[in-house]
Amino acid sequence: MAQLSNRITTLNSGGSDGWEVFYRAQKMAADGVDVTHLTIGEHDIGTAPQILDFMHKSARGGHTGYAAVPGTNSLRQTIASRVSHRSGQDTRPAHVMVTPGGQAGLFAAHMALCNPGDTALHIEPYYATYPGTIRAASAKPVALPTRARDAFLPDPIRLRDLATETGARTLLINSPNNPTGTVYPRATLEAIAEICIDLDMWLISDEVYDTQIWEGEHLSPRALPGMAERTLTIGSMSKSHAMTGSRIGWIIGPDEAVSALIDLATTTTYGVPGFLQDAAEFALNQGTPLEDEVAAPFRRRRALALEVLAGQDTVTAIPSQGAMYLMLDIRKTGLSGRAFAEALLDAHHIAVMPGESFGPSGAGHLRVALTVDDDALRDALTILCAFAKEHCQ
Repeated sequence: MAQLSNRITTLNSGGSDGWEVFYRAQKMAADGVDVTHLTIGEHDIGTAPQILDFMHKSARGGHTGYAAVPGTNSLRQTIASRVSHRSGQDTRPAHVMVTPGGQAGLFAAHMALCNPGDTALHIEPYYATYPGTIRAASAKPVALPTRARDAFLPDPIRLRDLATETGARTLLINSPNNPTGTVYPRATLEAIAEICIDLDMWLISDEVYDTQIWEGEHLSPRALPGMAERTLTIGSMSKSHAMTGSRIGWIIGPDEAVSALIDLATTTTYGVPGFLQDAAEFALNQGTPLEDEVAAPFRRRRALALEVLAGQDTVTAIPSQGAMYLMLDIRKTGLSGRAFAEALLDAHHIAVMPGESFGPSGAGHLRVALTVDDDALRDALTILCAFAKEHCQ
């Protein structure tokens, strides 16, 4: 066949990234093996019935044709009001574009900000799609490594040096963070803002876990002085409202950037189905009680997990202030995250993600998703810790 484009054939860097553990666990489950899945960030509850009822009502009512490409006026207004309230930064509908999920927002943001060959920085460990998303925009992904002893927070001095050395055009951050659960404190975000302003960089802030804060508070960097005009913020209904399959997200940014993003959407997604937008608007209008209800199981399971881990000294948790995951340090076993995850799956049919799946900084760690019921999580973590202890002997 004729050759495919370099853009598409170089999306992935090649080689193993550890996701084979996830795929093997899926196959085992399909073959009838009882596997405990602690891998991906998928809620163990469905979308709330009242949201689905409203979605059905909207579709049956005829909102199944083309919808406004940037999003319906009412949904954009609802998102703008929510962001204004949560961030303290004035946000208007013209600052909002609705996207088919947060992932589409990440792609559109890099397409809007990066020229072919530009360097786009991101923090490691990172959400697995980040490097490929940057390559899809014909930019060059460059990761800033972080350290477990720093709770995987970026070092501002190293970040400034890397940005200067590479002439980076953008920086992508994620707080609360997937996979680590780290919430960036004000001092870190202020240092990042200073670097972006000094070096004339754009900041892309992935805030899809902003309703899952267990300690401290979430600060959107767009609200910091001088950052509204150089920040694109990514939001989503997926984690906050258990609407992963509905594919509703958004980008918040300056008017001029949003206008350009609308042009991009016109030639790619051509908007998001109207009945899904109506359901998202309905869900957002339920306010924090519904968001708190969706987040509550993860807050409870985090406490449960830390209680299990406190009963032993082989596996330690990276301090987690948010998101639906725990990052576990298993380096005392002498095994890599990949080797440990493979062995745990073979021996006990418990599936976790190797830390290496999220970049080299995650080596010797595991990401555990808090996405099974409390008893199953307690049992799985108890077995995991005992398994780790066996490999220390």
